[in-house]
Amino acid sequence: MNWLTNFVRPKIRALVGNSVPDNLWEKCPNCEQMIFHKELSLNLRVCPHCDHHLKIAVADRIRTLFDDGEFTRIKYKSNLRDPLKFKDSKRYTDRLRSATETAAEVDALIVGHGRIGGNNVVAAFFDFSFMGGSMGVAVGEGFIAGAAFAVSNGHSFLAIPCSGGARMQEGIFSLMQMPRTVAAVNGLREAKVPYLVLLTDPTTGGVSASFAMLGDVHIAEPGALVAFTGPRVIEDTIHEKLPDGFQKSEYLLRHGMVDMIVHRKNLKEIIAKILSLLTHRLR
Repeated sequence: MNWLTNFVRPKIRALVGNSVPDNLWEKCPNCEQMIFHKELSLNLRVCPHCDHHLKIAVADRIRTLFDDGEFTRIKYKSNLRDPLKFKDSKRYTDRLRSATETAAEVDALIVGHGRIGGNNVVAAFFDFSFMGGSMGVAVGEGFIAGAAFAVSNGHSFLAIPCSGGARMQEGIFSLMQMPRTVAAVNGLREAKVPYLVLLTDPTTGGVSASFAMLGDVHIAEPGALVAFTGPRVIEDTIHEKLPDGFQKSEYLLRHGMVDMIVHRKNLKEIIAKILSLLTHRLR
């Protein structure tokens, strides 16, 4: 990256002036190749050099998954915004305010409904830019609201976690969202509503230990970390080297934890086919 920063960029600036933005390129975290933002965006934020799947904004997922990009929000709210009056190096209320400004969302879950390949679907998207997609009371409320809408309207339910797990600033209130979301999944099952989970990087902690691993079908993006505790913490605890690719989606597929790994460009087609099969819509 230094040759771009120290050599290429100054040369371009010398030719065209100071109108060249600083964020023309993004470095792939896997192969470390520099990619033009426009090229990366057109490729659904998949590295054209090594096929590594980078994080993608919820708005872009909605646009690529839902028919005509049409997605109607389901409103939810939580009355417990700071139940513990938590403060570490910063007040939790200040963290929430900052996250709201950064992500332009009220919390880490975006839930709504639309159609995927003609199938009616309620989808719950986790926004990693909002405090690492952590699950607090508001996220639990949103998930439950989405599941209730799916049951009432006979829609399928699709969860797309991208989360570091439970939100520590809400303590036991956050942990209680694990059994609450599991109960919501049980409600889907009792109503015979298809429940799909798309595992993205990362899906960890209390999210993976609850609703994220209870789907009727588990789809994973390539290279996604799916775990309760990350490999670094495990290695530091047991003082042993873990297998290559441990807790990545390919490792989980080999060990029967996920049903399939699907490239991002094929997700809409595959999800639509699965939903059509589960709802008997295939002709």
